[in-house]
Amino acid sequence: MIEKRDKQMNVLVSESEMKRIRMKMEEVEISCLNAYIRKMALDGYCVKLDLKDVKEMVSLLRRCSNNLNQYAKRANETGSIYKEDIQDLQNRLDEIWNTSKEILARLSSI
Repeated sequence: MIEKRDKQMNVLVSESEMKRIRMKMEEVEISCLNAYIRKMALDGYCVKLDLKDVKEMVSLLRRCSNNLNQYAKRANETGSIYKEDIQDLQNRLDEIWNTSKEILARLSSI
């Protein structure tokens, strides 16, 4: 259930303070002043996460999974698998692990 907001607060700020508030709102891509002020008053911070790296990692995982499925299918059909295919899969997994480590290192610094 959504709480009714029926209490009003008034805060006076200078022109320079208002500019700083607007700049910080733009940084976290919040366009509603009320929402921004409420979030800052209750939590003390707003965080905007750039998840491009996570999307890239998901894409790498998807490709790796598809390749693994193809290799397994071929191994089941022919009874053999190529060393190059295993090496390719290992290289892709190493890339995923490196990307994961980088993402986790950046997230831990937040």
